[in-house]
This record gives sequence, structure tokens and C-alpha cells, in this order.
Amino acid sequence: MQQKSENLNRCEWSSHDPLYQDYHDHEWGVPVHDNQKLFEFLCLEGAQAGLSWITILRKRECYFQVFDGFDPDVIAHYDARKKVELMKEPGIVRNRLKIEAFVNNARATLKLRDAGLTLDEFLWDFVDGRPIQNAWRRQDQVPAKTDLSSKLSQALKGWTFSFVGPTICYALMQATGMVNDHLVTCFRYDQIREQAEQFTR
Repeated sequence: MQQKSENLNRCEWSSHDPLYQDYHDHEWGVPVHDNQKLFEFLCLEGAQAGLSWITILRKRECYFQVFDGFDPDVIAHYDARKKVELMKEPGIVRNRLKIEAFVNNARATLKLRDAGLTLDEFLWDFVDGRPIQNAWRRQDQVPAKTDLSSKLSQALKGWTFSFVGPTICYALMQATGMVNDHLVTCFRYDQIREQAEQFTR
């Protein structure tokens, strides 16, 4: 029988909002290898810049709808008219540079593909295809960025991706399970670690 959610120990940041809690319990830290889902997280982490993640979570469904399910093949061909329409959409963060970044990053993703690389291969190569297992006991121990996220940032910029600074890249790594940053006291920590042990690329 599944434990009641209110009896579970969680990472501290997830306790402030039911939407945060659901995201924490079911998505955050789970290894992602679907290219379109990775592109979605790449875009949304960039959209978060200067904002809280809960703001993006609340707008996530609208983002999915107005950005064609985060299909880079479609987004890469957005024209000026489409960008103007997006700037009028109240359900997303109406920031011109961030909207431009979605389009730019879609085009960069296609460049990767043309070079014979998937986003999955490119990103996961930075952790040799296996999630990094950290063992933090307190939230204040969890870094905002690392040397590895800085290297990933530089590499993405080299492929002309934008809104991919070291902090955004580390958030991407956490979200997509490239690193397990659940606290060791969190009920998800061992679950995520076991998934990583069973995973073979």
C-alpha cells in the first residue's frame, strides 16, 4: 500500500506549493532521455531566469500549447509574426529575449542533429551516460552551479544555444536526472538512485 503523501520526507523546497510537490515527487531528478522532453526542459529552465520555478510550472501547460508541444522542428521555423503573437500571450513569460531563445535553441538543436548528435547524446555525454549521485543532507549544501555545469554551458554556447548559463545548466541537470540532488533524507533519493543503477544507456 502506498504511503500517504503527507507522511513522506521531501526536499525542503518542495513543501511550499502542491504543484511543487507533485513536480518533486514525479519528475524532478528522474533521468530523461526523450529528446523532445529534454528540449522542453532546456527551454523552460531558460524561461525561469530571474524568476521562481513555480512561476514556470504554473505556465507550463500554456507553454506546451503555444510552443507546439516543444517540437524543435516546428519552433525553428517561427517567423516574426509568430513571435509577435507569443508576446501577446498572457499565459507565458512575455519576454522578447526568452521567446527568441526558444526559437534560437530549436535551430541549434537541429544543427546538432544535422551533425549526427541528438540532444540526449550531447547532454548525457557530460556525465558519461550515468547520473551523478550526490549525498546532500541540507538544502544549503546543494550548489547553484558546478564546474561541470560551466563546461556544459560553454559547450552549448559553442553550438549557439542561448539562455544556457552555468546556473541554468545545473538546474537542467537536476531536473533531467543527470544529477541526483534530492536530499538523502528525501523519500525520492533512494528511488532515483535505484533507477540510475538499473539504467543502461
